[in-house]
Amino acid sequence: MLRQSPPAATLTPIVYIVDDDSGMRTSLAWLLESVGVKSVGFASASEFLNAFDPSVPACLVLDVRMPEQSGFDVQVELNRQDASLPIIFVSGHGDIPMSVRAMQNGAIDFVEKPYNSQQMLDRVQRALKLATQRHAVDQKRRELRKRIESLTAREKEVLRGVIDGKGSKRIATDLSISVKTVDVHRASIKDKLGAASIAMLVREVMAVWDHDAPAS
Repeated sequence: MLRQSPPAATLTPIVYIVDDDSGMRTSLAWLLESVGVKSVGFASASEFLNAFDPSVPACLVLDVRMPEQSGFDVQVELNRQDASLPIIFVSGHGDIPMSVRAMQNGAIDFVEKPYNSQQMLDRVQRALKLATQRHAVDQKRRELRKRIESLTAREKEVLRGVIDGKGSKRIATDLSISVKTVDVHRASIKDKLGAASIAMLVREVMAVWDHDAPAS
């Protein structure tokens, strides 16, 4: 595995509640508070999007129908930002096509109002667990991406050769440098990226590059 930096203080996951119905926001906040879950409420999509912090693990309870921007508009924007927070849609006028659309675009749940309090708590707890897992993966990816960006231009060229499965001799020929120089760069890359082995380095870097590649 890649060696990780010392972990920062553990962040407490939160629940974002986005609904133009103040009564719904308040009742859900009280319900979550009763089991020690932190939440933040927003009356509109724009308020939430302006306050959303991707560095904090969170899930989102999102109303479908709201003035100005709908819940689906919020989902589209979060997908555009590559945000990984799990979304639980809620609606007082839900139908099958609506729920299918939500799930196809990445939502993990669709709940019709009025909902059962215990069932909602169970769904939120599941979403928070998933949020914590996704956040850890995202943090690891961001750290590795930052380390890759710290490489010199030549080191990045050598890294690309390594990822393509080329040996030091082939990389040296392609770049018109000596095999010894390639090996020095490989050692430097391995050290900068904190890789325990070349095989692990290849696996981790390919995961980042595949994730960052534009969709075809």
